Amino acid sequence: MQDIQSRLYKIEERIEKAAKRAGRNISEIKLLPISKYHSLEKMKVILDGGINEFGESRVQELTDKYDEFDSEVRWHMIGHLQRNKVKYLARRHRCTLIHSVDSLRLAKEINKRSKQEDRVMNILIQVNTAEDDNKFGIYSKEAIELIKKISKLEYVKIKGLMTIAPYSDDPEEVRPYFRKLKELALKVEAIGIENVEMDELSMGMTNDLEVAIEEGATILRVGSGIFGEREYK
Repeated sequence: MQDIQSRLYKIEERIEKAAKRAGRNISEIKLLPISKYHSLEKMKVILDGGINEFGESRVQELTDKYDEFDSEVRWHMIGHLQRNKVKYLARRHRCTLIHSVDSLRLAKEINKRSKQEDRVMNILIQVNTAEDDNKFGIYSKEAIELIKKISKLEYVKIKGLMTIAPYSDDPEEVRPYFRKLKELALKVEAIGIENVEMDELSMGMTNDLEVAIEEGATILRVGSGIFGEREYK
């Protein structure tokens, strides 16, 4: 478990240095450990280190882990979300943010289930900035129209945008995808859509977090850089 503490320290050090170079306040940037396929014991090391938010990409795993931690822990859903699984997240009032909303149908289901639970669900709009047909997310050119439609839903609150950049050994190659997301956020802000905020940009992972910070990321999704290799069952 000391390996986890050491990796966490190195990631935090990288974030601090990158924020300083970019002239950003470190308080603007959240490190979100991605705990998919990692044990409760590993997660408790992170929790003891002062981080109380985790990201999961599978609803079943999130709900299984939910009751193992106290009410201080907050959960993020970062993976592709099927409409028939939304009800499980709505019931978990510690599910604080869904990163992966890319359609009006999904947003309407989240709104319906959140209304049943008498809560407002915070969401991010997932944007496919690479325009890769094999990836989830709405294309940038269609995003503003979708945001306008979702903004009318009473039990959903748009807090920002998310993207998953193509993997590259050279982080500079993914910079354009992060920049595109930031530019889209600025466009949305300029329009001024009611019930919509652009406070959060969820982008950047272990390999490219420095570039993401330079381009405006507020949430960094880091898995292997903290936990090591996944424990596939």
